[in-house]
Amino acid sequence: MDLGPLNICEEMTVLHGGFLLAEQLFRPKALAELTKSDWEHVGRPIVEALREISSATACSQPFAWKKKALVIIWAKVLQPSPIAPSDTETRWQEDVFFSVGNMIPTINHTVLFELLKSLEASGLFIQLLMALPTTICRAELEHFLEHMAVDTSSKDVAFFLEVWWEMMKHKGNQQDPLLSQFRTMAHKYLSSSDEFSHPPKRFKSDPDVCPTMPLLAMLLTGLKQIQNRILCPGMKCCALANLADMLTVFALMEDDPQEVSATVYLDKLATVVSVWNSDTQNPYHQQALAEKVKEAERDVSLSSMAKLPDETIFLGFDFMRSLLREWGEELQAMLNSSQGTNYDSYRLCDSLTSFSQNLKLYLDTTSLPKEERQGVCELADCVGDFLRKTNKVLNKGLEKDLTASIAMAIIEQKMDRHMEMCYIFASEKKWAFSDEWLACLVHNQALFQDPDLVLKLLETVVEISTTDRAIPKSQIKQVIDLVLECYADLSLPDKNKVLSGVLLSWGRKGLSEKLLAYLEGFQEDLNTSFNQLAQSASDQGLAKAVASVARLVILHPEITVKKMCSMAVVNLGTHKFLAQILTAFPALRFLEEQGPNPSTTFVVSCLKETVWTKFSTPREEKQFLELLSCLMSPVKPQGIPVAALLEPDEVLKEFVLPFLMLDVEEVDLSLKIFIQTLEANAFLEEYWLQTCAPFPLIFSLCQLLDCFSRYWQLPKEKRCLSLDGKDLVIQILELLCEIVLANAETFSPDTWIKSLSWLHRKLEQLDWTVGLRLKNFFEGHFKCEVPATLFEICKLSEDEWTSQTHPGYGPGTGLLAWMECCYISSSISEQMLSLLVVDVSNPEEVRLFSKGFLVALVQVMPWCSSREWQYLYQLTRGLLEKQLLHVPYSLEYIQFVPLLNLKPLAQDLQLSVLLLRAFQFLCSQSCRNWLPMEGWSHVVKLLCSSLTNLLDSVRLIQSVGPWAQGQEQNLTQEVLFFYTQVFCHVLHIMAMLHQEVCEPLYVLALEILTCYETLSKTSNPSVSALLQKVNEQRFLKSIAKNISPEEWRQTLLQKISNF
Repeated sequence: MDLGPLNICEEMTVLHGGFLLAEQLFRPKALAELTKSDWEHVGRPIVEALREISSATACSQPFAWKKKALVIIWAKVLQPSPIAPSDTETRWQEDVFFSVGNMIPTINHTVLFELLKSLEASGLFIQLLMALPTTICRAELEHFLEHMAVDTSSKDVAFFLEVWWEMMKHKGNQQDPLLSQFRTMAHKYLSSSDEFSHPPKRFKSDPDVCPTMPLLAMLLTGLKQIQNRILCPGMKCCALANLADMLTVFALMEDDPQEVSATVYLDKLATVVSVWNSDTQNPYHQQALAEKVKEAERDVSLSSMAKLPDETIFLGFDFMRSLLREWGEELQAMLNSSQGTNYDSYRLCDSLTSFSQNLKLYLDTTSLPKEERQGVCELADCVGDFLRKTNKVLNKGLEKDLTASIAMAIIEQKMDRHMEMCYIFASEKKWAFSDEWLACLVHNQALFQDPDLVLKLLETVVEISTTDRAIPKSQIKQVIDLVLECYADLSLPDKNKVLSGVLLSWGRKGLSEKLLAYLEGFQEDLNTSFNQLAQSASDQGLAKAVASVARLVILHPEITVKKMCSMAVVNLGTHKFLAQILTAFPALRFLEEQGPNPSTTFVVSCLKETVWTKFSTPREEKQFLELLSCLMSPVKPQGIPVAALLEPDEVLKEFVLPFLMLDVEEVDLSLKIFIQTLEANAFLEEYWLQTCAPFPLIFSLCQLLDCFSRYWQLPKEKRCLSLDGKDLVIQILELLCEIVLANAETFSPDTWIKSLSWLHRKLEQLDWTVGLRLKNFFEGHFKCEVPATLFEICKLSEDEWTSQTHPGYGPGTGLLAWMECCYISSSISEQMLSLLVVDVSNPEEVRLFSKGFLVALVQVMPWCSSREWQYLYQLTRGLLEKQLLHVPYSLEYIQFVPLLNLKPLAQDLQLSVLLLRAFQFLCSQSCRNWLPMEGWSHVVKLLCSSLTNLLDSVRLIQSVGPWAQGQEQNLTQEVLFFYTQVFCHVLHIMAMLHQEVCEPLYVLALEILTCYETLSKTSNPSVSALLQKVNEQRFLKSIAKNISPEEWRQTLLQKISNF
């Protein structure tokens, strides 16, 4: 059947036949003259025609065709008549009802209203009425009320009450094309008719549905007109219930009332359906459950966006009080009788209860004149008294346990509030695992693709699986699989919500904590997934990898995350890819309540338990460093939202602060983590260091630095950081102080001063050089505290410097203190050099200074880091340039006095000799026991770095000096002489040292010989030059013969022989 265009069809022919029969029965009169009393005789063919059509289309859309037929009939009633012949053609083209309307004879409102009453079509009546334009709508309702008031029968009363009830439940269907056509045609009829004296404003395309409030006021008036015809108790219950609901919803409730909770809503539905099931006279008694629930939803969901006028409200209050006084005793007797509850009596009690509650609230919140307030109070007492005498009726004879079936029906049919029913369905343990529950879950799986619902279902499954209920294992596994499928279809942010809930409920073991018996094959899935991850570390495989891990991580978060942490460290090059997967799950930033440190996040715990302190190679440490960086500052892949799993303050607290001690194995890696974290997060807008207590952090680093001042006195097991690690500590300290200074305004002035004072006091416990490193940090607050002996050799300003008595700095130690200042930084070194007091014109003073310098250098050198030694190396060059330092050059390794210009190389030769003298001092009887073997290796490394610098310096002089421009000023012979001297110095030092520490010097000696050989090939090939080369070969061999072991000696001799 076509329900679209209003054309002539088989059903229309049947309807036409019904009207023809009615016409025949009513002759000689026309149907337009039909009265209410005539309908019983005349109307039967029309009713039967409509029933025949509905029966014939029962398998398709009987209700829809019934609505179409009533629209056609009502349009015929509204159609202006008679029609002039000139209008026929226009109507034929413009009026969609014209052709079908011509199949129906002219009829009046009596036919329409009696037909609606016979069909018990109160709902359709309201749908069509509310679709009409405002003026016509009111006029039609007026016609209806007039019709009801004439010869009012019990059927009229029942129909009137149903129409009133439907009016309050009506919500409109603005998408119905049939109603739109009906409304449009009614507008056209309105404009061409004189029947309506107040035409509406110009029609707009928006639905022009008439406001409900005036119509309800009209119905209230209509009730008064037929009050005396309401005779049976059931109708009286219905009338009072309608009146109570109208006043509650359209007068007493707030303009935007809050919906009742889903559980209350479901209980109301269950009560209504239960009443219908027990009330055999109710029209819904025989309906299927789904139909009952749909109608019950309408009954319990009354709402209004507007309020009745005050006049109507108080009229309603007075009428309610009057009816209760008139009908009260009769209704109380009926309600308290032994007969079961029918729907009318239930509605009366329920509606009056709601009305009473809202009326009390109305009295408490509304300002009313005295007389009106007195009337409302009397009504409240009257209603309260009535309810007190009938308060047990709502619980009498109702079915139990309907809520589950109703909730599932709502879900299956996707009715109003069906998603809320899904929450109840997922949470209700009593319903779970019944056959109906399982079927509902299977059929409506798509509705449960919601993070909260997935969590609720998981909670229910876990709770049920741990009870004594005898549920087959296969069923539990089936439900788990279904829920996991719902979880798999969620977006990544929603998956994180579920994961967060799983961690919160069951901790790091996730679902496996309670459901391990039903998660067969988890370990195999884990291994397979991670084997695939290791092979698909690419952007293309990232989305698939995230989906795969998402399932594993809710089943067993701990095993999954630990496996990923381990892979990220052990498998070369996988750390970035695995970090991207991990950062796709910000829910892993979960604070564990259990454990020794409840403030530690789950990810940190997994890292510490799995890989921290368990690295077997430097490469693993490097990958761990990069993994931390990726987890703190994740790379954002396209299409996958990621978030940092580690905060910089958290990394410092967990992986750095506990390990900032020289005797802790992890100190080296912790310092690398420290500098990486500082550099990556130094300029974040938020001053995150504040949470790490920056001043105690600075002091911890200072304590670590202080340990280096007695480094070689400590046992080997207490020296877990090499002396060169001191440079990293200093770098971190400088950066940390810079960041704290840049954020000084985040402290209150008082706090800042107190913090500085605290730190300054704490530093008094440490070596004085540590405090001097914070010179810039304390500037403007505290002077630099140095040994008093430093003032003896420097012109220090008392505004900036102050002397302190330090043990170990007695008379004659000023130069030692001065040198310790110089290796702190290049700026302090330059300042110390500029403040040094040495009289260059006094040879004796220069000689004494030079001796003292050598002694201080020997005392300082073994405890210098590479960076500090570099400062001293530059300082020594500076002193030589200023001729403050005198280094006499002996003829120790000179066979013949060379006729060469050694001035360009003088400083380099002096430096080499100075280093030789320093090692002679170090290796002397008084000093040789200062250092353990690692200490000798360290000073050899420092020596090699300085000699390498000398070689580089000489090569530079040779290549870019002014003498390199002309042959007559060539420095080749001078440089060759320099190489022989440095070679001899190196071998001399090797002879004084333990063989175990000499390998770097041996390698350096080979490098010097290579430099000599390369340069000698470019020298003048004269006879004298060749003779000189032979002599130098003999000389160098004589030196090399004293070297051991044998293989080193032979290699050096072979190298010299190749010149």
